[in-house]
Amino acid sequence: MQTLRMEPVRIQKLIAEAGLCSRRAAETLITTGEVYVNGTRATLGQKVTPGIDKISVRGKPLHAAPQPRLTLAMHKPRGVVCSNSDPHAEATIFDLLPRLWARLRLFCAGRLDKDSEGLVILTTDGDLAHRLMHPSSAVVKRYHVSLEEPFPAGRLRQLLRGVVLEGEHLKVEHATLVNPGAAKASTELDVHLHHGKKREIRQLFAALGHPVRRLRRYQIGALPLRGIPLRGVKQLSTKEIQSLFATPRAHWRTPVGTLPDED
Repeated sequence: MQTLRMEPVRIQKLIAEAGLCSRRAAETLITTGEVYVNGTRATLGQKVTPGIDKISVRGKPLHAAPQPRLTLAMHKPRGVVCSNSDPHAEATIFDLLPRLWARLRLFCAGRLDKDSEGLVILTTDGDLAHRLMHPSSAVVKRYHVSLEEPFPAGRLRQLLRGVVLEGEHLKVEHATLVNPGAAKASTELDVHLHHGKKREIRQLFAALGHPVRRLRRYQIGALPLRGIPLRGVKQLSTKEIQSLFATPRAHWRTPVGTLPDED
């Protein structure tokens, strides 16, 4: 019986398809000397044969069998972290995955902090993860923010102008009050941004004297969280993946009402 021999491929493509990182990140690993082929330092653009050549990345063997192309949407609860490499975490979003997908190496394309909840995208496609997280894509994320004290309408412009904190300019692109009272203030806000530095919304509101009580991401691009139960996971279709990069209608309002209690 004739043995099927796989065609040679560029090494950065193989690394990305193995789910280790995006193709661009793989190119960086190669140029910085962290990738070896058969014991010799790899070069950018070098072709390798899967199953024949022995490849290591940062001293660890590369499992070159390509993963299925898969993108998931998860309704992250509070109390779990968006990491698969945090030794101090009691629970991670990867612990919530059904057994069918738990064995895959998935990228978290845009994290939420431990205390926040809502829509998170997981994918085996490193290039897709890179596109979703890169500032040039300007993917809009929408959040429902609950504060300890009412936020006055007259200060909304401060959220758009932002503040500089430890050399970082923190701001949002859009902010409206949800169900404001007669005093034109509310503890509930609808906030949009497309950059998303670590804990940016929480730090911004805290700097303005309004600590965040609860934070929920309810939409990415034109893809809503609606329909995915808490702790639930949904596989996205090609059309739904494309909707992550779609420009939603300007200033959609978040559904009226406060955040539901967790189970």
